[in-house]
This record gives sequence, C-alpha cells and structure tokens, in this order.
Amino acid sequence: MTSVDELTILLQEAEESGVSIKALTEVFPGLTEREAYQIQLTNVEEKLKKGQKIIGKKIGLTSIAMQELLGVDEPDYGHLLTDMNIPNFGEVQVANMILPKVEAEIAFVLKKDLIGPNITFEDVVNATDYIVPAIEVVDSRIENWKIRLEDTVADNASSCLFVLGNERFDVKEIDLPNVTMELYRNEELMNSGKGEAVLGNPIHCVAWLANKLSEFEISLNAGEIILSGALSAAINVNAGDLFTAKFPLLGDVSISFK
Repeated sequence: MTSVDELTILLQEAEESGVSIKALTEVFPGLTEREAYQIQLTNVEEKLKKGQKIIGKKIGLTSIAMQELLGVDEPDYGHLLTDMNIPNFGEVQVANMILPKVEAEIAFVLKKDLIGPNITFEDVVNATDYIVPAIEVVDSRIENWKIRLEDTVADNASSCLFVLGNERFDVKEIDLPNVTMELYRNEELMNSGKGEAVLGNPIHCVAWLANKLSEFEISLNAGEIILSGALSAAINVNAGDLFTAKFPLLGDVSISFK
C-alpha cells in the first residue's frame, strides 16, 4: 500500500518535472484530509530548506458551487511562497506550468497576528493593514484537474503564482460584499463576480482560515498576504494571453503569459 511519504515524493517529482500525475486519491483511496495537509506541510518545509520563505496563505473552495463539486462543506488552504509573487503587469512562462488557470480575488495584508481558534470578523478587520485586488494563477500537478478535496489540499491548494494590485485600501472603508470585479482575457470579458461570492464576505474567509490553521498550530502573521478566494470561475490560460481583473473600487491588476 502506498504511504503518505510516497505520495509526498510523487507530488514533489511532478512539480519539479512539470509532468502531471494520477490523482493521489486514486493511487491511495484511503487518503484523509489530515494526511493531505501533512503532505502539503512536508512539501512546504522542503521548499523552506531550499531558501524559500512563507509570505502568506491562500484560501480555496470558498464558493458553494466548488464545495458541492468536490463534496465538501468548507474551504481549504495553501501556503504562498516567495517565488510565487509576480509584480503587477508581470509576464510569466506558460511552459513552466502544467494546466494553469486564472482567478481574481481580494488580498488582505496583515499588520497583526491572527492566532485561532475563536478569531472573529472584527479580529480580522482590526488585524488588516490594507486590502488590494489580486490575480491568482492556479495549477494542478494532478492530471486534467481531476481532483478531490484531498488531492488539492496535498497539492498546496493547487497554488502556482499570484499578482497584487498597486493601490492599497482600508478594509474599514470598503463594502466588501458589494465589491464588483470583471475578468478580461485579451480585452474580452470572460466573467464577473462580487465579494459576496466568497462565504458572503472575504473577511469571513480570513477568519475561517485563522481558525482552521489553529488545528495545525499555525497562525497568520503580521506582514503576510492572504488571498481570500476567487470571486468567479477560473479561466484557462494559453501562451500569449493577457489577463486583467478590473475592480471599480480597487483598481486593476494584470498578468501576461508567454
């Protein structure tokens, strides 16, 4: 029987080679959510040993539609590392990815630690230094995105890259549930969304994350970036694409692919 350690190595090799693998839940049907987080944390530790640093966290599966698709009733999370951070209007190589997709969301940057459990909405507001518009590039080391919850959790919540907008905003001055976003690919409108799409308010997502992390004795730390969840469906990426997420209240954020 395949062990958790062997699954960990399979994911490491897939990321290094850029060649996708079968779903871990197919290779090892008994994989639990907690074991999947163990795989994620082990692989993050390996990257830290190689010189990367944790600069934040991301929240996934915040929409009811995605939760229903994977048969879960809560989001998941992953770690953001130094080499994932791309400047606004930056360009990246598609060849370095497998099947990337783009999502638009709202990012929180913290000025205080958030240590669960029992973190509240108000705690998140008081701990937030500012918010910015963001694009996340997600990718899966699992073949054709045929994933279950445990697969994406083990795969660092399908993390790849992220981009932050240039303008910073006070979370107390923005009506987050009613923030609107339009996502464009090569100047063509692909979809749109609102802040209420993620657990009713992105602040709820950050509170959920702080409390979930307490199960693993992990905290959200001052200075960290928190990607609070996609406001609309992810869009497939091809070489030559330019993506821009336009937030009337928060400004624009862009990334291009070659």
